[in-house]
Amino acid sequence: MNGRLAVVVLAALLGACATPSPTPQGTVVLLPDPDGKATAVTVTQGGQELVLDQPYAGARLSSDGAQAYRSSAPEVQSQFGAALAARPLPPAQFTLYFVEGKDEFTAESKKIIDEVFGEIARRPVPDVVVIGHTDTVGSDAFNDPLSRSRAEVVRSALIARGIPRDRVVATGRGEREPAVATADGVAEPRNRRVEILVR
Repeated sequence: MNGRLAVVVLAALLGACATPSPTPQGTVVLLPDPDGKATAVTVTQGGQELVLDQPYAGARLSSDGAQAYRSSAPEVQSQFGAALAARPLPPAQFTLYFVEGKDEFTAESKKIIDEVFGEIARRPVPDVVVIGHTDTVGSDAFNDPLSRSRAEVVRSALIARGIPRDRVVATGRGEREPAVATADGVAEPRNRRVEILVR
C-alpha cells in the first residue's frame, strides 16, 4: 500500500475462520485527514489494485483480490473503535524563537512554553526532541555552540518542569538548516529558533 501514513488507513485482519472461498483476509478504510487535506492509498491484493481516494472509501480483501465498498464513521467506530482508542497521539511540533546572538527566548516564545508542557503532559511516556538553530550571522565556531546552547536551555526548562531527563534529547544544527534561506551574514529572526518535536 502506498499513501500518507498519518493515520489515514485502518486495516483489520479478520479471523482465519473456515469459510467458503474466497477467504476473507481483511478490510482497509481510508479515514478523513484531520486537517482536511486530500489523501489516497493504493491497495494491492491478489494481483488486483484499488485506489482509495475519498474519506471512508474501503476495500474488503480476500484470497481472490479486493472489492471496493463505502464505509462510514459509525461503521469505522464499530469495527475499529478499540484500535482507534489504542493508537498513540500524533506527533506535535512547536517552534520557539530567540533573541539575536543569545540563548534567550523572544517575548512571544515565552507564551508558547505552556502549550509545549501541556502537550507533553497528554502523553503517558513522552519522547521529546529539541533541535537548536541559528541565523547566518557569525561563523560556524560561534553558531554551532549557540544552537546547542539554545537547545539545552529548552531541555533544561522541560526537565525543571518534571520531564524525565532521559525522555528529552537536545542537539544543535547551527546555521545548516535555515527555515528561511538567506545569504551569509543575514540576521533572520525566523532562523533563530528551537524546534521541539513531542511524540
